[in-house]
Amino acid sequence: MLKLILRLCGLLIVLGSVKGLAQVPTADRIKVIETNLSLLAGQSPGLKQKVQLNVSGLPMRDYLNALARATGVNISTDPSLTGPVFDTFNGVTAAEVLAFLAYKYSLDINVTGSIILVTPYNPPVSVLPLLPRNINASYDKIAGTLSLELNNDSLRSVARRITAISGKNVVVPVPLQEKTLSGFIAAAPFDAALDKIAFVNNLKVSRTADGFYVFQALEENEENYINGEKNTATRRFARSPQGKPQSAGVFARMSGGKKLLSAEAFNTPIDDLLRQASSEAGKNYVLYTDLKGSITLHVNDVSYETFLSMLLKNTEYSFRQDDGVYFIGDRKVTGVATFKTVKLRRRAVDSTLMRSLPSEITNGLQIQPFRELNAILLSGSAMKVNEAEAVIRQLDELVPVVLIELTMIDVHKNRVVSTGITAGIADSVKTGGKILPGINYTFGSKSINDFLGSVGKLTSLNLGHVTPNFYASVNALESQGNVEVRSVPKLSSLNGHPASFSIGKRAYYKDVTQSIYPGLSNPTSQFTNVYKEVNADLSVNINPVVSDNEQVTLSIKINISDFLNLPTDGSPPPQAISKYETSLRVKSEDTILLGGIERTESNESASGIPLLSRIPVLKWIFSSRTKTNDKVVTLLLIKSTIIR
Repeated sequence: MLKLILRLCGLLIVLGSVKGLAQVPTADRIKVIETNLSLLAGQSPGLKQKVQLNVSGLPMRDYLNALARATGVNISTDPSLTGPVFDTFNGVTAAEVLAFLAYKYSLDINVTGSIILVTPYNPPVSVLPLLPRNINASYDKIAGTLSLELNNDSLRSVARRITAISGKNVVVPVPLQEKTLSGFIAAAPFDAALDKIAFVNNLKVSRTADGFYVFQALEENEENYINGEKNTATRRFARSPQGKPQSAGVFARMSGGKKLLSAEAFNTPIDDLLRQASSEAGKNYVLYTDLKGSITLHVNDVSYETFLSMLLKNTEYSFRQDDGVYFIGDRKVTGVATFKTVKLRRRAVDSTLMRSLPSEITNGLQIQPFRELNAILLSGSAMKVNEAEAVIRQLDELVPVVLIELTMIDVHKNRVVSTGITAGIADSVKTGGKILPGINYTFGSKSINDFLGSVGKLTSLNLGHVTPNFYASVNALESQGNVEVRSVPKLSSLNGHPASFSIGKRAYYKDVTQSIYPGLSNPTSQFTNVYKEVNADLSVNINPVVSDNEQVTLSIKINISDFLNLPTDGSPPPQAISKYETSLRVKSEDTILLGGIERTESNESASGIPLLSRIPVLKWIFSSRTKTNDKVVTLLLIKSTIIR
């Protein structure tokens, strides 16, 4: 209670003192004005000149202007002096008129050099000093939380109280020390509490690198807002040509020793955003051309170069950085173009890589391979060069090699049947031959005559005799064969590149061309022989594609051709052709079997006596026949192994 009474007494004493100070006597004020005018009269004799004025309802400014013209005194009047004057003066000096007007109409007269300034008189307003208040703030050192209950408390007092209870330095610039704060925060983290109390009072707070917290006033065109991440932040807004504020702002913050930019803009001129971003990031730039157009964007924590790329993308402008200065202008301007050499580390410079670059990136960009350094030289705008480099870096991956092992097995199955009787005359032919397996037996003349005699005895028919040199051969033979041919070639190929294998034989046939040349008597013919080649081979084409899960997709093409026979008349040899094409997926080091590639060849030939060789039953006696059936089955085993 005693403290309250003492405070009230002190307040009454202060109020009494202020009241006494606020009462400034009018007579003293007019006396000061008369003294100043008397001193000026030495320089302006017109103040001592006696005048005669009779006005009624004339505005104060016009009245003073007329006085100045009549006396030659320099008088400047405040535009707010518009009230009417109703006075009549005879035989008084101009100084006395001015002093009387200051007294009657509450004017203030100040002298600057030889110029008299007349303004309305504003009595001094005394400011009641603020009494120290107890700031309701508490800090939990264990949890690191701050609680505040403020109601029009000065920022200076709040900062002092927070520093005292937390041990953390909170600094307030001199112009903001009397700024009042209001707000209630309960047990919030220290940084968040300061940030939110600044947010609600249109301030901003920053933490310096040495651990100090500094309150700052919002700059021109700055405002507090809640960003897309639901956090409080500060942004700048630009003004349209009509003077209306637009939602646009760029601000920077330090992160990891680098300045990162955040921006939010809606239909904002590009050049405005460029100026703000360069100012926030502290970057120097040179503009070759005026930047036209507007943009809407929202970005958080990006570098200055990334921000420029976003700002100028899909426009006719680009930029180049040289010695810390950014040159910005039209893409066609020479000063904006840049050059960069991109070295490949994992793959070689080839046509496949060059064709893989999208046309949207290569348009307006010169790309030159430099195979000696396994590099690509890029020339063009910096944005295009950076985009092309990013794509090339993504394509610069280690290309796996696929080892392909082929095991080819050809199984030949043939069946030959030969039948017939052969007769003739020869010297010293003996009876004999094979009976098993197959019959291939030759009878001499003695054996034949004995046979004919036995038949005559049994049938009472005389079949006669053959000459001593006559012989006859009987042939009835059937043969089968299985032949297996095996080949194991190994191929290797880069991922996505085909591997081929071919093995076979080549034959030639004669192509005869007749050319007729007309002559005076008889035409002349000329024959030209050209030998042309024809191939019969087994060719395998495999294109491997490696997937991320260690699987290989194989596109397989197989062509098999073979000669049926080789004609002796020079005509093209007939061929048997088989084709096989498939696509399948296998795991690395797995083996697949491709079968069913089968070829069947049939050939039947006969020779004998004309007419008799075509009569049923008799044809078996008077002809020899050979029938051949040949079947070829090809088996293909493929094993693919990924080599990284």
